[in-house]
Amino acid sequence: MERVSGCVLVVLAFFTRLAYSEDYFRMGTNTNTAEAVQFLREYDREASGMCYRVTMSQWKFVTNITEYNRRRMLEELALSSKFERLSWRKAAAYDSTRLPDPQNRRQLVKIVQSSRAALPDEKFSEIQQLITEMKEIYNSAKICPYGQKPYDPHVPRPPTYPDYQQMQSYQPTMQSYQHYQANQDNPELANYCDMQLDPEISRILAHSRIESELLYVWKSFRDKTGPKLKNRFMRYVQLANQAAVATGYRDAGDQMRAAYEDSSFRASVEEIYNQVVPLYKQLFTYVRRKLVQRYGETSVRSDGPIPAHLLGNMWAQNWKSIMDLVMPFPQSSNIDVTAEMLRQGFTPLRMFQMAEEFYTSMGLKPVPPEFWRGSMLVRPAQRSVQCTASAWDFCNRIDYRIKQCTEVTMQDLISTHHEMAHVQYYLQYADQPQMFRDGANPAFHEAVANAVTLSVYNLPHLQRVGLYQNK
Repeated sequence: MERVSGCVLVVLAFFTRLAYSEDYFRMGTNTNTAEAVQFLREYDREASGMCYRVTMSQWKFVTNITEYNRRRMLEELALSSKFERLSWRKAAAYDSTRLPDPQNRRQLVKIVQSSRAALPDEKFSEIQQLITEMKEIYNSAKICPYGQKPYDPHVPRPPTYPDYQQMQSYQPTMQSYQHYQANQDNPELANYCDMQLDPEISRILAHSRIESELLYVWKSFRDKTGPKLKNRFMRYVQLANQAAVATGYRDAGDQMRAAYEDSSFRASVEEIYNQVVPLYKQLFTYVRRKLVQRYGETSVRSDGPIPAHLLGNMWAQNWKSIMDLVMPFPQSSNIDVTAEMLRQGFTPLRMFQMAEEFYTSMGLKPVPPEFWRGSMLVRPAQRSVQCTASAWDFCNRIDYRIKQCTEVTMQDLISTHHEMAHVQYYLQYADQPQMFRDGANPAFHEAVANAVTLSVYNLPHLQRVGLYQNK
């Protein structure tokens, strides 16, 4: 019971008020606007506190994966689910059209329409559990190295990497890939089958040019995750559709699209897609021809699809890692500044300081001191962590962090600016109510971060920061 803090007691009291409200289950029948406004004030305060507790428990787990931290995280998630469920029922009871303030009206509608809490109690608990399980399966997946041979620093890798050594800009990155070894800080963990998506598998997909190795890691990761996820995801879709219908949508897809607040959303996306298709087809055909030249038609059909494992990315969504194979003008300057970063003695900390300077130079906000104290900017030794880069808002208008197993490469320099863009967006909307502290729509956070990436990944900027000289 020592873990029941004052915050928890306040939340439990909030639950009690919700549960005993006479309008608890009546949809849209409560026309008391003063009561609705008071509910929103209480909700904003309690939701911020709940968000902080859940986020902190998740942070502790992903930066130190232990069974204890996992249990604590699940406890907080369970409490959060109960809070969401009861808050939804209370919000749904009010007639939002009676609220004169459009901000209050929007908050109330958002609480109701963005949730899956319309499900019965047992199904709501089930969908929350499914989400937790699927995340754990994805984040905990590990595979053995190619060939399942233990790492031996005295035995060189097979002499099948001549292309790397001829490319000075890629050589520094390859060193970290070639010298991958399992977690040997703890002898009990040194079983070598500990390669995770980030950074080991992603690094291999980006830099290996051995087709069989690429196929092995691509397929092995999916073999570790797909069979476990399949039935859970199918059930999740069923429950998500049921929740959407209960909230007034046709299905879960309709509910997700509604967040974009565009009645012609489908048509707009199709129009943009059709504008891009001609260029994409040319790009696709060109890249396919280059990959045929590299791997041969036994691996890549000249008239067929491109095998996803050959595109340098687990999801085939970013092809920048195969630029050495597809560069249209090989004699042109390569914009990979990894070698220069290493020559100048860059560290992960310096990379983040450079990213912060990028934003403050435009008059934007510096990150608070809590960022530097709390962030995980490098992979720690002697403990298991999730390395996928991510930015975190702890919902208290003070604490913002980044989790990234940073390496001194240009790719991670870009990622650093990308994640810092998310933090900058957090800082900009920090004064909004908790319900509005999010992207303007589900795509906007990534749109902001990717726009920044384009600004960083260009020669004038790299010249200004001393990482590129036009020879």
